[in-house]
Amino acid sequence: MLTKYTNAKIYRNKDANEILVENGKFKAIGTNLPDAQEVVDLKGQLVLPPYVDPHLHLDYVYTLGEMEGIGAASGTLFEAIENWPKYKATMTVEGVKELARKGIYDEVSQGVQYIRAQTDVTDPKFTGFKALLELKEEMKHIVDIQVVAFPQNGMYTYKGGRDLVEEALKMGADVIGGIPHYEPAREFGEKSIHDIVELALKYKVLIDVHCDETDDPHSRFVELLNALVLLEGYGDKATASHTCSFGSADDSYAYRMFDLFKKSKLNFVACPTENAYLQGRQDTYPKRRGLTRVKEFMEMGINVAFAQDSINDPWYPLGSGNMMNILDNGVHLTQYASPGELESAFDLITYNGAKCLNIQDQYGLDEGKPANFIVLDEKNVFDAIRKRVNVVMSVRNGKYLFKKKPQEFEVPFSL
Repeated sequence: MLTKYTNAKIYRNKDANEILVENGKFKAIGTNLPDAQEVVDLKGQLVLPPYVDPHLHLDYVYTLGEMEGIGAASGTLFEAIENWPKYKATMTVEGVKELARKGIYDEVSQGVQYIRAQTDVTDPKFTGFKALLELKEEMKHIVDIQVVAFPQNGMYTYKGGRDLVEEALKMGADVIGGIPHYEPAREFGEKSIHDIVELALKYKVLIDVHCDETDDPHSRFVELLNALVLLEGYGDKATASHTCSFGSADDSYAYRMFDLFKKSKLNFVACPTENAYLQGRQDTYPKRRGLTRVKEFMEMGINVAFAQDSINDPWYPLGSGNMMNILDNGVHLTQYASPGELESAFDLITYNGAKCLNIQDQYGLDEGKPANFIVLDEKNVFDAIRKRVNVVMSVRNGKYLFKKKPQEFEVPFSL
């Protein structure tokens, strides 16, 4: 069936106001398009490609309530990592799937259709990893999930961690991860980066490293990761997540690295709410925000995206899967909020995230691509972000995932 969406405000396309969808794909995007069997009047509402969450620990969601007496009382990153194995030993595949489904529904119900799931494989039973591989297949009708082989407790800090990562790649992981700043010494962190790139090339998978998630400006594993993917021509297939220490680095070092990042095409992910919560714990005042240099990345054309990271787990007690909330926090914390900057800010939770996932050929509001899009309850980008508006419609492969009715008041107020 041919469906026509009229009176649309299309993100990054001021010359079009209509969309034609046929057989699950965009047939045309423009003005004065041919008639269709079904016509949907969007009444001037804003159309975007679906939200992308490029960094979410789906095997951890809603585990905080399950970890009473175990969780991280101090709220620090490393305490949570130390305590996690105590809970991990009690996990079952069905238990992980039950909680992860809740997290997926949280995100999909708010406009997300693409998730990169950071999945712990420092577990000889691969409990969470097996659960996520099953969910990836079971829920592909509503969301695309990339599963990361992530060694939460370290490739070398956890005995046999490197071999478990490789085994997960053999089992079907889409992405290889790492956590070099958690290894017992710099030498082992560097060794893990070499291993990650070598294994990525061997198994032809993407790279996404938890990199320098610390306030210590001497943590510079991103420099080595960038150098290796630059030399291999693999930068556009690699992502450095967090890079909090880069936000604490001196400008001389940072600007030298900006040039190298542009050459390699390395992608970056920042997690505004979680890193603002976790970082700066040892600071008195001034207290650091904990985020990487998002504003400079955007200005220089270095790809960077925002992510939720966690939903109600030992690392972060909050989180709801609402990417508009992530964007709102992110533009405040990184001061990327002038009217001109906000015109492109939605890229941080849409196109830039898709680039991290390396799915650009199938993502976006372009003719011939899958008809995946969302509709926001506002008529322009600035007001949509300013008001933190909701997603009122989500379409996937030309079919509705959901539609929401306009907000109504049982007893309307009068002015």
